[in-house]
Amino acid sequence: MDFAALMIGHDAHTVSGMGWDGLKNGELLRRMAGRFDVLVTMDANLPHQQNLTAQPFGVVLVQAASNRLVHLEPLVPTILAAVGDVGAGELRRVGA
Repeated sequence: MDFAALMIGHDAHTVSGMGWDGLKNGELLRRMAGRFDVLVTMDANLPHQQNLTAQPFGVVLVQAASNRLVHLEPLVPTILAAVGDVGAGELRRVGA
């Protein structure tokens, strides 16, 4: 099972599942525009490197010990709530 499968009620995809591994953040955001409503990421540098307020989607920044499911699964209810609440150009932080 991957993280996207835990996003019940959402049409979720992983970067690797989209074939977007290795893309720089700017290119990733450009490809997302018009295709997705929310980016869920663990990249804590993203808000400092990119102008998220200009994006046509929201960003949920997950703060966890790692991207392993054992660390993400307990946060899923909070992540789902943030995904449902974040608007375009907004940032929501979830986790420790």
